[in-house]
Amino acid sequence: MIAPVKQALAEIFALGGPVVMILVALSVLVLTVVLYKLWQFTAAGVGRHAALRDAVAAWDAGDRAGARAALDRSRSYLRPVIDMALSGQRDAARLQAEAETRFARLESGFRVLDTVAQMAPLLGLFGTVLGMISAFQALQDAGASVDPSILAGGIWVALLTTAVGLAVAMPSALVLSWFEARMDADRLLAERALRTVLAPGQGPGAARGAPAAEPVHA
Repeated sequence: MIAPVKQALAEIFALGGPVVMILVALSVLVLTVVLYKLWQFTAAGVGRHAALRDAVAAWDAGDRAGARAALDRSRSYLRPVIDMALSGQRDAARLQAEAETRFARLESGFRVLDTVAQMAPLLGLFGTVLGMISAFQALQDAGASVDPSILAGGIWVALLTTAVGLAVAMPSALVLSWFEARMDADRLLAERALRTVLAPGQGPGAARGAPAAEPVHA
């Protein structure tokens, strides 16, 4: 098992040099981070807040018992924050800080993906420049008997590092954008939920001062 891996790594090193080896290591790092974040998002219930929304809506409508029952069904990582608000915590800054603490825990690793997405193309370009230098040095050493295959082969190997760099960078950037979009949606949901719990009954109808329905007389 180990021998084939060593042979494959040796072939990669011989083909693209140390830059490609670094890019391969970065791709393994990215895959590890992505799998961990997917597991973490699934365990935390990112994006799955139906029961939490029901609890906030019930609280906003004045149904305290219904809000508690809905909150008890929630498995969202934001449940403790909403529970604090329903239990009488009125310090908005404290509640926001509690929510941001949970967001920060889920956003750990984003910087790694962002760094790889930015550095991988630069590493690929660096490998290409080194490969071009080697190709032209070989062309110079050939003197008058220039073989076009020497230059073509050197350029092909040099451009390989750029292709590998882009192959690592593009998926990293796409996955990072998806993760960030999920967290932005949850952050917006948390802000709206906290505002609703701290100021219930302030919906559009209440803001316009909609009159209450008149009683029906027999």
